[in-house]
Amino acid sequence: MAIDVVVPNLGESITEATVATWLKKPGDPVAADETLLELETDKATLEVPAPAAGVLSEILVAEGVDVEIGAVLGRIEEGETPAATAQPSAAQEASPRPATPAPSAEKVAPAPAAAAATAGLDPTKITGSGPDGTVTLQDLQSFFERASQDAVERSGPAVRKLIADHGLDGNEIPGSGRDGRITKEDVLGYLSDAAQPRSPAGSASSVRSAPTAQPAAGERREERVRMSRLRRTVAKRLKEAQNTAAILTTFNEVDMSAVIELRRRYRDAFEEKHGVRLGFMSFFVKAAVGALKQMPAVNGSIEDDEVIYKYYYDIGIAVSTDAGLKVPIVRDCEHKSFAQIEGEI
Repeated sequence: MAIDVVVPNLGESITEATVATWLKKPGDPVAADETLLELETDKATLEVPAPAAGVLSEILVAEGVDVEIGAVLGRIEEGETPAATAQPSAAQEASPRPATPAPSAEKVAPAPAAAAATAGLDPTKITGSGPDGTVTLQDLQSFFERASQDAVERSGPAVRKLIADHGLDGNEIPGSGRDGRITKEDVLGYLSDAAQPRSPAGSASSVRSAPTAQPAAGERREERVRMSRLRRTVAKRLKEAQNTAAILTTFNEVDMSAVIELRRRYRDAFEEKHGVRLGFMSFFVKAAVGALKQMPAVNGSIEDDEVIYKYYYDIGIAVSTDAGLKVPIVRDCEHKSFAQIEGEI
């Protein structure tokens, strides 16, 4: 008998949610109360358990779709799971052909044992394909590939879209989320690492992914990432607070002695060579660009339900004129030298 999986009561004042992640695929066996999917609301992420044991026969609502309370998300064909029905009977247990046991510690080759220990795994829990169930390096590699693929499939739609947009191999990205899932921060961190200079002997995959986080000179690349329902609500509330609350400024003291000494030492030579004085603003601009590269969300903006991450850096410079204070913009500061920045200012 088919049993509907419905959107449960989401809490006080919440009538709608978004399907964030399906943790099971059609045809997968499920146990009663096992988590099937995650829903995102304005306040939290909720897990939806299976109402009964059986097999997930169909998914009716895809990830990223908004649903209301009571909506049918999928269906489970009730019955014992394959894992339960596959339990051997007493006659089978007495059969002279027992199942292949897991390899013992002495049946693990030295090289796979060392690799598994480095990764924090117990090699005796990995199915071995060698003689007498010995674990080989190929067994370890297959295990890692399956685990990595599962981590990608369990990640949210925004993360999978981010991986696809950059043409990355999700198996190469270590996941820091729950159950090894890949988060957006994992992908951005991988892109940042890949952008570091590589030796000519680097792999083809690393060369392909290297330009993504650090665009070439003149390129003004943007990246759009769909916000979760919770993050959209937080953004809305923060904007409302900004519009109605007092905006304050904090001041912090910084030791500028090294910059002052550097400017004093090279000021005359700099002006003679470039025809412009070496001020402090070029140092401030370069520092701001470096900080924005470390925290790309600060350089982002929100449009509809997406965050736009900008990988170019336009810095506004406050300039006092006879007509009053104006803020012209120095564009693409990440590609400009100190002399070019001082000249534009």
